[in-house]
Amino acid sequence: MTSYSDPSRPAGADPAALADTPDEALRRSLGVARRRFLSTCTAVAAGAVAAPVLGAAPALAHGRDHGHGHGHGHGRGQVLVPPHKRGIILYTVRDATARDPLASDLPSGFREVFKQLARHGYRQVEFAGYNQHANAPGGASLESVRGARLLRSWLDEYGLRAQGNHGFIPSSWPLTAEDKDTFKKHLEIANILGMDHMGTGGDPTGSSYRADWDVAADKWNALGEIARREGIKLYTHNHDSAYGFLLDRGPLDDQGRPTRSSGIRKLEYFLKVTDPRLVWLEMDIFWAHVAQYKFHTYTAPDGSTRRNVFDPAGLVTRYNKRYPLFHAKDGVVDTTNGMGWDMVPFGTGDIDYTTFFSRVGLSNYRNPMVEDDNSPSATDPAQSLREAKISYDNMAALRRCRR
Repeated sequence: MTSYSDPSRPAGADPAALADTPDEALRRSLGVARRRFLSTCTAVAAGAVAAPVLGAAPALAHGRDHGHGHGHGHGRGQVLVPPHKRGIILYTVRDATARDPLASDLPSGFREVFKQLARHGYRQVEFAGYNQHANAPGGASLESVRGARLLRSWLDEYGLRAQGNHGFIPSSWPLTAEDKDTFKKHLEIANILGMDHMGTGGDPTGSSYRADWDVAADKWNALGEIARREGIKLYTHNHDSAYGFLLDRGPLDDQGRPTRSSGIRKLEYFLKVTDPRLVWLEMDIFWAHVAQYKFHTYTAPDGSTRRNVFDPAGLVTRYNKRYPLFHAKDGVVDTTNGMGWDMVPFGTGDIDYTTFFSRVGLSNYRNPMVEDDNSPSATDPAQSLREAKISYDNMAALRRCRR
């Protein structure tokens, strides 16, 4: 398997050089706000249990209606996310696009949702498919050239830009003719919508084994080449497991598969064996922090247990322009749920986005998309669009760290 160098990574770049002191380097690597870090260190010194890694105790977890979280940098200073880069994935408001306009006075369907998001201040959207309620203008499915032209007219009407889509990635490999044609149709739709990027909401593979990630890399390199010929950057998205450790070393199991790790994480390996001119990544920052909580030790080839705490921002800085998109999804610390975090609207949680965005830089290149899987509510139909406004305001208020 070919290992690619990354032309976007500065020679000799060392993310650790961003830290002023050992404690500050640790705090930044954990993605925890300074106040929470200091309070937790005090608690640990007193014998309390840390959570997650060096987060807050479970008793500090909040509900969905709490106020601004820690470390979100509200106030004066350089804006961290420029206005034209503030976006949202439409999955966050999927209940609104799926709402029947004949049964509700709330915004419903793509056109009305675009109008409301533009009023909130958003300038970018990421699609999560092209379906809406059948009674909305354009009908149920806009997954066609005609539908894309209609969507583009509405985007233009409300000053929005489409920046990506979680859509069709062929399941076949080698590609069937049918899958290849469908993939090309989605690239055509992406171009009509004016997207620079097209991708998926899933991981390249759910496997932990290097051989399967090698196959995934071959497939994504091939798809990325097709996309590049159409002027589109192909990207994959992560959940927590993709930042777990790759099984690539040690004794083999009874099926001939490795049982130990060299210490490289699965998506980090994927970055090394995919062509940086063809394959790109969208980091879901919430799930990356879940991975930080869950996957911090591995079994080395010699059988020893080794510790390696994941630094999401550090990985982004190492691979630089391989990360053009983010899911800006917030969370509060909770060690009772197995993940270490509970999802909340952006800017109301404990993930230190001020430090994260300050570290990764390239604010006019990155495209952070607000996401909250839990915003749609069965009992409060207005909640998702209301929380989209809260999230926008909190993203707009982010200011660069002062050093």
